[in-house]
Amino acid sequence: MMNVYGLILSYALIFLVIGISTSLQSKGILKEEGSRKLIHIGVSNWWIIAMIFFEGENAIWFAMIPPITFIFLNYLSYRLNLLKAMERQEKDSLGTVYFPISLLILVIITYVILGREYAYIGGIGVLIMGYGDGLAAVIGTTYGKHKLPNGKSIEGSLAMFFSSFIVASILLYISSISGFIYYALGVAFIATLIEYFTPHGFDNLTVPLGSSLVYYLLSLI
Repeated sequence: MMNVYGLILSYALIFLVIGISTSLQSKGILKEEGSRKLIHIGVSNWWIIAMIFFEGENAIWFAMIPPITFIFLNYLSYRLNLLKAMERQEKDSLGTVYFPISLLILVIITYVILGREYAYIGGIGVLIMGYGDGLAAVIGTTYGKHKLPNGKSIEGSLAMFFSSFIVASILLYISSISGFIYYALGVAFIATLIEYFTPHGFDNLTVPLGSSLVYYLLSLI
């Protein structure tokens, strides 16, 4: 039953976040970018539900359902503008589709290759993508006065680094990883570089997958 509860909570969380974001945007409290990033950050917390509820030999099949659902739903929204709070007015990338694709890949790696006890490794990538990239965009757009060569800002990159460091530190501390501060620093630094050099939209693939991979490689060392 835990898997079923996890599935119900997964959809409840995602549609609640989308609903709140849509409401705030319609009332003029959030602008387009703020609405998108609220969803970005909120949906990333789905991984916490996955870590807690999906268990047993059937866990992989339940954990795959939400990402697969939103690969198709987000693509339809991209094409038909179904979820306005989630889409940019200019259709310049498939970023909203890439995010659930990266979730699906990390679910498969976690539950099939590494094992459920290493779910925190996938969590590092997903939550850095949510909070790190999400806050970097918000801070960069609002306070980014010192521009970098690719158009991003020092303020946004610093927000990415510190958010990623905090997220990684919390996950690794909870998972009782020795020397978690050093791992978190390394992951945050590389995640910030990945986000900086990745072309617009593709960071929804490169940041989560790259961050989890960087931690895994550092843990081997």
